[in-house]
Amino acid sequence: MSLPFIDLGAQQARLRPALDKAIARVLDKGQYIMGPEVVELEKQLAAFCGARHALGCANGTDALQLALMALGVKQGDAVFVPTFTFAATAEVAPLVGATPVFVDVLPDTFNMDPQSLKRAIAAAREAGLNPACVIPVDLFGLPADYDELIGIAHENGMRVIGDSAQSFGASYHGRIAGSLGDISATSFFPAKPLGCYGDGGAVFTDSDELAELLDSLRIHGKGTHRYLYDRIGINSRLDTLQAAILIEKLAVYTDEIEKRQEVAQRYTNALSNRFETPYIPDGLTSVWAQYTIKTRSREERDALQARATAAGIPTVIYYPLSLHRQKAYADYPTDPAGLGVSDDLAERVVSLPMHAYLEAEDQDRVIAAVVG
Repeated sequence: MSLPFIDLGAQQARLRPALDKAIARVLDKGQYIMGPEVVELEKQLAAFCGARHALGCANGTDALQLALMALGVKQGDAVFVPTFTFAATAEVAPLVGATPVFVDVLPDTFNMDPQSLKRAIAAAREAGLNPACVIPVDLFGLPADYDELIGIAHENGMRVIGDSAQSFGASYHGRIAGSLGDISATSFFPAKPLGCYGDGGAVFTDSDELAELLDSLRIHGKGTHRYLYDRIGINSRLDTLQAAILIEKLAVYTDEIEKRQEVAQRYTNALSNRFETPYIPDGLTSVWAQYTIKTRSREERDALQARATAAGIPTVIYYPLSLHRQKAYADYPTDPAGLGVSDDLAERVVSLPMHAYLEAEDQDRVIAAVVG
């Protein structure tokens, strides 16, 4: 019997009565756009991560674009992003007229390399670009090195947008992902640790001014009336039904994060003598959006995946080709020293089934197939 890579069904079985009631309440009220559940969810999300403001939006990509728009990033500006990540982080820069500049990642955490960022900033300036913004990505659920990256950004007059699409709820030296940059963005795509049953996202900030601006931008640039517009915005509202679902999921999220820690520890205990298992720096926790190991070579990874497939175990490669190698992004600037770590990771990483409801006996099946 094949195992699910992420078992949303097991979570739904736990929450189904509460979910049915929450959906029914929305249907009874009939406020499907920006209903009271959206306001309530925003309050709960802000309290959960310690941000002053949380604003729901249509998806995680919009959350990043809204952040860039609120910070005034524009044509001629450089936006520094890791190349080893999902395309959304980079694609929002051209959408506001800016230029993405690709930065390498660290071989142990897979997150943005501060030294590579410094080189990329210098190269961007030489190319006539204005360094405007850094978007660290908390890859696979682990926060990036925000203290150092924010320091570099501020030294160069830049703002920081935390891409917490995979890490909402992870901890960073006593703070929670979602509250670590000038603005943070997250995604509620169903496969995320905190996901809805469709598309959804949120932006977070401690700035009252930025929060007011983000609220306007997500609703067509509205002013004091729904048909008065103060600026060019976009249509990016979180559906009330999705907010209602997320409220119920958020209620059990702390428990699920703890269960994810247990699953991750079982993997590490069983696999660390054979593969490079995830590294978690002191003072940080991951929410384990993915549990990703490194093999010694692409050939070893191919053999591992073949064994897993034969045993009915799904595995996924995040990401098989770094963004600077992709057709859509091949002409954008990069760290002049190259992006060798990202290229190497693309050849060797593989992610294993990970979710809060992965039972020990099923995990033993995964481990047996992976080890061979």
